[in-house]
Amino acid sequence: MDSVTSSHSPAPGSTNGYTGLENGPYPDSNGDSMASTSFSSQPVNGYSQQNPFQAHDDAIVRHLYHSGFQSGNYADTFLHVLGSVYRLHAIILSRSPYLAHLMSTSPQTSPHAIYVQVEHEPEVSQEGFAIALGYLYSSESLGLIRSENARGVLAAACLLGGMDELCAYAYDVCRQSITVDSINDWVDFIDSLRSPSLSGVSTPVEMSLPSTSIFGLYAPRLKDDVDNFLTITLPNILGVNVASSPPQQEGSKTGRDTLLHIYSRVPFDFFKRAVESPQFQIGSDQARFKFAKEAIEMRKRGIARGSGSEETVVLAFGGTSHGASAVHVTRKMRKRPLWKVNSP
Repeated sequence: MDSVTSSHSPAPGSTNGYTGLENGPYPDSNGDSMASTSFSSQPVNGYSQQNPFQAHDDAIVRHLYHSGFQSGNYADTFLHVLGSVYRLHAIILSRSPYLAHLMSTSPQTSPHAIYVQVEHEPEVSQEGFAIALGYLYSSESLGLIRSENARGVLAAACLLGGMDELCAYAYDVCRQSITVDSINDWVDFIDSLRSPSLSGVSTPVEMSLPSTSIFGLYAPRLKDDVDNFLTITLPNILGVNVASSPPQQEGSKTGRDTLLHIYSRVPFDFFKRAVESPQFQIGSDQARFKFAKEAIEMRKRGIARGSGSEETVVLAFGGTSHGASAVHVTRKMRKRPLWKVNSP
């Protein structure tokens, strides 16, 4: 079918057919002022002024999400990521500073194709990235966030930028997902963000999270959450901080056994920081010393086995200042044996 050319072309300087206006307010009926369609929520003469077109706005957002994002109708941009292709819309994607930059610097084709390289960011999952993309269209995608995918959503949201509310929501789900069952995974995650420790030091210095972490400010927050859970919350949940525990039945596993098992697998700096903390309430100093000693024995058969280092714990009697820990954990590198070579 032949194309039809309109006999009316927009006037110079017009936008979407309106001269001098960029989708903005139009002159009112009197011609002497600009009418606005915004409605303030501030009370006027004691009455709140509500937007009578809120339902209309909500319908537009739902249409954008279901027809635009989920169905990909009228897409002008193909986004390639993690082996998947999304049919999307440049005007919506421009809400993300990261994607806006990518669109402006990639070759201009029709439809426009952009490629997001996240292979070097293992925390950005396919599901998490899809939820973050959906949030550019509507907050409806928040309903898809669960404890299992929240970390991937947070990573994708931090990468794309321009969605602080999604980051905060996903972070809160992450924080609440730190439990007895998931703590080992969270410890491994935090440890993967750390800089490698220097070999040959007797007691490793505090390791900081790299500033290049995709999680930005949420990386130290998650670290603190894991630390607090290990040091304060976990002993409370397991009832290890109770002064007099109920008699243990033969063959039964107590909360202390579970705590020992977890601490036998955490990296050394987690172990040292928690055991030495006054907030690690599992009884007297002697009880903490005994706990640390048993944990170190388990660590020798597991996480510390073959590491070339030796972990020890000491209990200081007297002389400690108020609030200081009487239990001290150290790690030293084992000395390599020296072989004497006799000259012929």
